[in-house]
Amino acid sequence: MGSKKEFIILVILVALVVAGISLLQKSKQATKAPAPPAKPVGTIVEIKAPLGLPAVKSPGDNPPTAETIALGKRLYYDTSLSVDNTISCASCHDPAHGFADPRQFSVGVNQKLGGRNSPPVANAAYFEVQFWDGRAATLEAQAEGPVQNPVEMAHTLKGVEERLSTDPTYVDAFRRAFGEGPITYEKVEKAIATFERTVLLGNAAFDRWYFGKNKKAMSASAQRGFEVFRRADKANCAACHTIAEDHALFTDNKFHNVGVGVKDGVPKDAGRFDVTKLETDRGAFKTPSLRNIALTAPYMHDGSLKDLKQAIDFYIGGGNSNPHLDKNIKALDFLSGQERADLLAFLESLTGEVPKETLPEPKTPGAATGK
Repeated sequence: MGSKKEFIILVILVALVVAGISLLQKSKQATKAPAPPAKPVGTIVEIKAPLGLPAVKSPGDNPPTAETIALGKRLYYDTSLSVDNTISCASCHDPAHGFADPRQFSVGVNQKLGGRNSPPVANAAYFEVQFWDGRAATLEAQAEGPVQNPVEMAHTLKGVEERLSTDPTYVDAFRRAFGEGPITYEKVEKAIATFERTVLLGNAAFDRWYFGKNKKAMSASAQRGFEVFRRADKANCAACHTIAEDHALFTDNKFHNVGVGVKDGVPKDAGRFDVTKLETDRGAFKTPSLRNIALTAPYMHDGSLKDLKQAIDFYIGGGNSNPHLDKNIKALDFLSGQERADLLAFLESLTGEVPKETLPEPKTPGAATGK
């Protein structure tokens, strides 16, 4: 009988010791400091902004380096980020179209269609938040969205890490860019974001005329169109598509309801409201930059306007009435035919130069093209 009690006591003691060890391990795990953020270790470089654009700002933990730019460029054009190896960032943000998509809605894996028009990557470095509704605070955070979106790349961040880790050339590229350690998606998004900060399209005819003081750089029609564009008693476009003294982003980085996609007085897409839950943001979307607009048709968040003439005509009509229509949206039917043509010429003058180093590397003739 005594031996049985001793055995029970022994079992209880062992259980207590095991439980104590387990609690100690959990306590250590809970107090363990989080891993420090990945930071580039390569050669820091300056991203030079072209005429008409301001200096580019980068996060303190992600300064631009030659190595991260090169790695980010490779990732940007690589279909490996999608689950079935068919879609890359460039699939929906094509350099041939101002780093935008000429289709109303982009096509993702398994031919699935998105619900909004793909905004241009060009000059995205200057946006304070990303996506049409501003749900991503940085370019780094933005790079997570498409990968996980089931109608875009339909992959997982972990899956991308595992796939890239099987490629020795990627392992070496990440090591040179970030130092020793495993490939993580934090490193992926930082590299892509850094590359995207180099996609700067400036030095347009307007820039050479306005900032470069070259009177012959822009046509007479475009010069007249600029007056229509900026004057409050004319089109008043500059109220939202702003121009500073020494640069022009052609966006106020704010959100406006301009009456796009409204049916029976209600926006079909809630836009910024889905992020802020503020009723005043219903149907509001980020002001797009007008730079390179001649390259990035179709227009608006829903891609509903197929060309610049349709876009101008939409504003001539004053948009679609709804409770949150921006106060600056008014019918512009008083603009003459000549003024409308001049405004179009001005918008066409905003097409900038695509930096050659941001374009995909030419394929070697006869090289394998396997996914």
